[in-house]
Order: sequence, then C-alpha cells, then structure tokens
Amino acid sequence: MGLFRRNKNTKKPVIRQIIDLVPRWMLESCANQHKSDKGCSKYKTYDQFVALTYGQLNKCYTLGDISAGIGVSEIFIGDLGLVQSPARSTMSDGNKKRNWQVYETLYYRLLKHYERTLKNDNQRKIIEEIKDQNIKLIDSTTISLCLNMFDWAKFRTAKGGIKIHTCWDDHFQIPDLVNITDAKTHDRYGLGQLIFPKGTIIVEDRAYFDFTLMLNRIHAENVFVTRIKTNTTYQTLEELVLPEQKDQDILKDEIITLIGIKAVKTKINEQKLRIVSLYKEDENKVIHIITNNLEWSARTVADLYKKRWDIELFFKAMKQNLQIKSFVGTSENAVKSQIYVSLICYLLIELVNRVISKKAKSFTNLVEKIRICLVFYLSLSYVCNQVSEGAKKIRKESEIIFKPDLFSV
Repeated sequence: MGLFRRNKNTKKPVIRQIIDLVPRWMLESCANQHKSDKGCSKYKTYDQFVALTYGQLNKCYTLGDISAGIGVSEIFIGDLGLVQSPARSTMSDGNKKRNWQVYETLYYRLLKHYERTLKNDNQRKIIEEIKDQNIKLIDSTTISLCLNMFDWAKFRTAKGGIKIHTCWDDHFQIPDLVNITDAKTHDRYGLGQLIFPKGTIIVEDRAYFDFTLMLNRIHAENVFVTRIKTNTTYQTLEELVLPEQKDQDILKDEIITLIGIKAVKTKINEQKLRIVSLYKEDENKVIHIITNNLEWSARTVADLYKKRWDIELFFKAMKQNLQIKSFVGTSENAVKSQIYVSLICYLLIELVNRVISKKAKSFTNLVEKIRICLVFYLSLSYVCNQVSEGAKKIRKESEIIFKPDLFSV
C-alpha cells in the first residue's frame, strides 16, 4: 500500500493521512452525482467531510468543538486541505441541507475500492466445512433520540429513535449493506435486499423468521440459519444421530416439516427443514436453530449461528468509539450524514488496522491511539506500532532552565 509512509515523522497530521485514504476523485464524483456542491462557494462536500470526520475521530459532542479544534492554527487548517476553518453556523446549515446520500454512496464506493484488501487481510473465524462460502449476517440496532429535538423520529408516545439495519459480510468483516429507518420499522422490512445470489448463507435472529421469506430463499437457493419462534408447530420426520463424546452442547438434530395453518397457506410445509437444539451455558437455556440445509454437521449449524456475535460486536464498537449515539445536528439529514460518515471512519480504521498494524489490535485500542495522536505529525505506521502506554525515558538529559513565574508581579 503506497498510501502509507513508514517513517516516524511526516508533513501531514494523522487525521489528514486517514482522510487521504478516501481518493479525492471519488469524493468529487459522489458530490457531482448528488449535486451536493451546487450553490456552495466555501463549505463544500470535502470541507463537511473533514469536519464530520474530525468530529468522529476526536469524539466531539458539539459543532463548536469541531470548529475550535480545526481552527487551532492556520498551518493545521492548510494541512487538512482547507482554505478556512468552518464556523458553527456554516456547519449547521451544511448538515441540514446537504444530501446525506452523498456519504452513503461514498461508503459503498470505498467498500468496492478496497474490496481485495479487506478480503485478504481479515481475521475472521473460519468454519472448515463452509470456509469458501459467502456468509451474510443480518441484524439491526436501535438508537434512542429525544423526541422534543428529533420530532421526525417518532417511536413511541414520548420517545424517539432510529434503527440501523445492517448486513454484515463475513469475508469483508464489515457491513456491505446498511439502511437507516425510524425505530418503528420491523426488522423484517428494514433491508430492501433479503434474497441473495445462489449459494449465499444468511444468518439472522428470529425477528426475521417469516414463512414467505424462507420459501423465497429456498427457491433462490439461499441457505438460512435462524432461530425458530416458540409458537411454531412442526412435525419431526427423523432424528439424526449425534456424535458421541463430542459437541455436548448440541442436544438434538431433527429433520422436520412445518405444519401450522400459515405454513400450509404459504406452502412452506412441503419443504423439509432441520432443527438443531443448542444449549447455551452462559444463559442457561436451550435455543432451537432452524435451517434449510440438511447436509452440514450439527456443529457447523451451531457455529454459524454463533457467528451472529460478530455483528453484535460491530454495533458495540460503533457505539463505544464513534459518534452514533450523540448527534451534532437534529434534522434527519444531519443524523443520517453523521451515521454514514461514522461508517466510513470505521472502514478506514479497519483498513489501517489490517494493513499497517503488525499485530492485530482491537478496534477500541486503535481508535484510542488515533484519537490521542490525531493532530500530531506522525506516520500511521508509527502510531499503530510504536505508540504504547508505559513510562518513556528521554535519550539525552536536557538542561533545566528556571524562568520567573509568568503570573507573579
């Protein structure tokens, strides 16, 4: 990756090096597509992207913090590629008026641009029986909002909220499909795409358990792995033999058909399905996993469902380390812009972690290092591999010169 410098010192601050991972031509292409710079003379799409990225990586809670941080010196403003630092009112207008879809488009283009790197340098857990298959994890997370400030995001009588519906690609180890809706939208209808190319494995929670959807996936030759709802009735056709002295958490493996009224109406009852019953020791309960694959081992089915934890960890990392719970604008456009910029930041930090870091680091650890060094003129390689906690000793003892107290008369 020629984008990264290996020496300690550099002429660009850390934040500019991260921003430069987004090709300028790509950002301008997205701006032209959505006409997001039309009528703007100063605060253009690039300026807004720099401001929002700074806010994400420096964990700024207000527009005033972003404005003060970027405007700390003329040299720093110039090194960020800006002509002037943004004023709070200018940023507020930009967040309200500039179409959030410019950042949605930018996210997907970046994902495509770095596709090979993300696939080759991930640290995913491989299930041997299906190691070369395309796996998608689907889930959503809800973010609460104050209804008085975000009146467009009505959820309940006195509560607001939005829901981020996400499809996680197991090869990329990053979301490849995201949709933001109001919190009232059911998970089943949150993503426009729930049917995938032939051979795709889809892992999800029981919120997506739907007979029509299951049948459509069977016809599309998708494999689904999900939890069965407790009120679902079925008939056992065959109980498969489990290996002895192995996989003691798997209690039962059955070939079944669904027999309820809705199952008959949708004709899913004509399909043979499979239920693997798994004991979860940490929760002291048994969960029943349903799939249309009759060939895999029960262990593979159980491990696939456990992969859902990857997307849960992603939601946790986003909420703890980036700004998707507190927003610097109250309009729908401002909120969606901030969320998509946070996704871009997640992608860029993951890219740095996989390509630059010599040892795999947790996302939280790397974000903290970047946040500490954000305005320093150090190479990303030095930040990732040399910056660490602990006492540091200077190489040469310098002479201490005492000066009079500046505040004394």
